[in-house]
Amino acid sequence: MKLMTCFLIVFSSLSLTAKDPSVSSIRLKFHNSTTSEKTCKELIKLLEPYTEKNNPLLLGYKGCANMLMAKHAINPFSKFSYFKKGRNMLEKAVQADNNNVELRFLRYTIQTNVPSVLGYNSHLEKDQMFLKKAVASVKDTELKKIITSYLKQEN
Repeated sequence: MKLMTCFLIVFSSLSLTAKDPSVSSIRLKFHNSTTSEKTCKELIKLLEPYTEKNNPLLLGYKGCANMLMAKHAINPFSKFSYFKKGRNMLEKAVQADNNNVELRFLRYTIQTNVPSVLGYNSHLEKDQMFLKKAVASVKDTELKKIITSYLKQEN
């Protein structure tokens, strides 16, 4: 009985100290996922527990990582399946936190980079306008720099 109580105390303290991964580390892993299937799979696995209810931003990254897996897949059906699954995750994330600049930026970058034949471009103008207005208020200097740089490239 004492062993069981001790186990429960240790287990509960471990779960209390478990933290979400840093957004900075997720951004880096996401960037590296563009060229590495292994990193992309690791990122998806790392973000598995996140939903629109417990962390919309990390769900957005999970959705984007799934869409990136389409780039690494060979089979056209697998490519489309990854893309569709990721798109649904990203849209759920944006719906859950519509004013999150980073989520809107993720959606914008995906929509500017996927082939138009996929029909995932209906938010381009709205997201671009939102980002241009919101970038000035972004406190995260790393994110602000990334968004500003990307918007300059697009113009």
